[in-house]
Amino acid sequence: MNSAHEEEADDFLHAASVPEDWGGDGRGRMNLSGRRTAISKEYVPRQYQYFDTNTVAEEDGWRVSGMPENVVPGKRKLITWHDCGASTSKVLLPPQFEAPSGLFTADLEIFVLKGTIQLGEWQLTKHGYSFIPAGVNVGPWKVLGGEEAEILWMENGPAPLKYKNAQKNYPDARVRDFIPALDSKLLPWGKTDTVQFEVAKKKYLRKDGNGGGTWLLAILPHFDNRHSEIQCYNEEGYCLAGYCDIGDYRFVKDHFGYVPSFTTSPRHITDDGCLFFIRVDRDLSKLATVLSYAPRDAYGL
Repeated sequence: MNSAHEEEADDFLHAASVPEDWGGDGRGRMNLSGRRTAISKEYVPRQYQYFDTNTVAEEDGWRVSGMPENVVPGKRKLITWHDCGASTSKVLLPPQFEAPSGLFTADLEIFVLKGTIQLGEWQLTKHGYSFIPAGVNVGPWKVLGGEEAEILWMENGPAPLKYKNAQKNYPDARVRDFIPALDSKLLPWGKTDTVQFEVAKKKYLRKDGNGGGTWLLAILPHFDNRHSEIQCYNEEGYCLAGYCDIGDYRFVKDHFGYVPSFTTSPRHITDDGCLFFIRVDRDLSKLATVLSYAPRDAYGL
């Protein structure tokens, strides 16, 4: 019989999300507000942080807390994190990786950068995406093809993510939100939500409860948004291909950006175009979530 303390510890589905610092109530459950990054051990408000993930220190022997000891460990580069337990990492899983089915104590997003992963009866290949809500039974897991798999591993919180051995879904788990395997290459390109990126294309991978979510953004060649912009939301972005000059920073493949709410982001320019993986915690179709901003010196004042 479980003690009252153990029952409380198991009640991970009802942990409260951190309210977003732009005034949101946490319904999106992404917990992107107030994160630290690989280049800043303390949260810095209203300051974008761009860096090359290849330069981030790699942690050997990584495995999810609670996974059986016989599961071959992988490697992790921790990119952003929050005290509530949410984090974004780049993870390498070796060809020998296999893990049993079970459930996690926090929402998990996965985006494959290279390789192939078997996830239960589904497969995720390059640019494949999965969203696993807390408490949903999934697996077993296996890396296929004899080559390591590289993935973006996003633990959304608000509880620290742990593995629990289980053969069925946890009571009250958000099964309706489960996305077992999505091949982004099969999705159509659609319009973006803001006038600043009118000549770009967007593929939604998932929408959050508050209208934010996860998507691919293709910025077309010869793009120039001409002015800085104030971003009234939190954003994470990973460059998959091409380049974009953001101010004096050249954003290229494997580079990552964390942009806290109310950051002034510099002018974006690219001759050749680029492809980004994006996560945002607010509905960008609403007025005034992205504001064009021309500094005084833009007019020579």
